[in-house]
Amino acid sequence: MTQERKYKSFNEFYPFYLSEHQNTTSRRLHFIGTGIVVLIIPAAVLFHKASLLLLIPVVGYGFAWVGHFFFEKNKPATFQYPLWSLGSDFKLFFQILAGKEKL
Repeated sequence: MTQERKYKSFNEFYPFYLSEHQNTTSRRLHFIGTGIVVLIIPAAVLFHKASLLLLIPVVGYGFAWVGHFFFEKNKPATFQYPLWSLGSDFKLFFQILAGKEKL
């Protein structure tokens, strides 16, 4: 049995996050899910529908977990590092938009 590495900072965690997101289809699913989440927030405010915010975990995790379980064939980092994983999802999303990471 191997012991999993414990990350002590976001900057230390992010390269691991990227290594767990090498599959193109998985990255695209993460990008789509995060993109929809980014759109849900202003839509909830614009249309005065707080109930739309309930879709955030379903959409965000739904797309990502399909990517992990069916394409990456690995366990989402969310289970062990929920906040750093969430931050990494957004960092990757905006780096893809900026052309700093490949989709």
